[in-house]
Amino acid sequence: MDSFASFFDSTPRWNFNTLKNFNQISPRVQNHLKQVYLTLCFAVAAAAVGAYLHVLLNIGGILTAIACLGISVWLLSTPPFEERKRLTLLMAAALFQGASIGPLIDFAIQVDPSIIFSSFVATALAFGCFSGAALVAKRREYLYLGGFVSSGLSILMWLHFASAIFGGSMALFKFELYFGLLVFVGYIVVDTQEIVEKAHFGDLDYVKHALTLFTDLVAVFVRILAIILNSKRAEEEKKKKKRRE
Repeated sequence: MDSFASFFDSTPRWNFNTLKNFNQISPRVQNHLKQVYLTLCFAVAAAAVGAYLHVLLNIGGILTAIACLGISVWLLSTPPFEERKRLTLLMAAALFQGASIGPLIDFAIQVDPSIIFSSFVATALAFGCFSGAALVAKRREYLYLGGFVSSGLSILMWLHFASAIFGGSMALFKFELYFGLLVFVGYIVVDTQEIVEKAHFGDLDYVKHALTLFTDLVAVFVRILAIILNSKRAEEEKKKKKRRE
């Protein structure tokens, strides 16, 4: 019994200080991460403005999605020393991205405005938890997941392509939603650790890194919002059936 008790006494216990364990991340990289997350917050705010503009002016659609993609490519091809220009391009890309998902947000507002807040909170919690876990974990511990999430993204693309040609069922749609959510949550972990590693090797391009995390964040938000909307619609259909009975 003494040896059994001593085993648990010697086992490291979790405490709140674990969340502040950034000893493996140098001060320079920590400052870089602060810039990345601060820039990400501004990009999210710009996306919210874009979504709001769609609700007011109905500007979101294929053209805004193409504009977002084009501006993102422009940003990545712009030299890092043109910092102000790249920040402007990032905010513009985020604004057009927000306008692109505006139709989905507008539909959610018509169904139940509280869904937007619930989806945003759930997305923020998911992003914070998984990105934070990647930061406090050992360096390169989760980079092996990159191959899995890349394969998962390929599967999603082929499923979407097949659905567009042959048509898709509701079961396939749900699978794409939940599997896609899993894939992009994995990307949050992998991309966070890749950003840390690149920063350790001298890549301190916080604008590009913020764009990477912003892309993951939007992908997770869209899927969480679609899942909640789907659940809400299923509940309403059940209520209608009960009323008819």
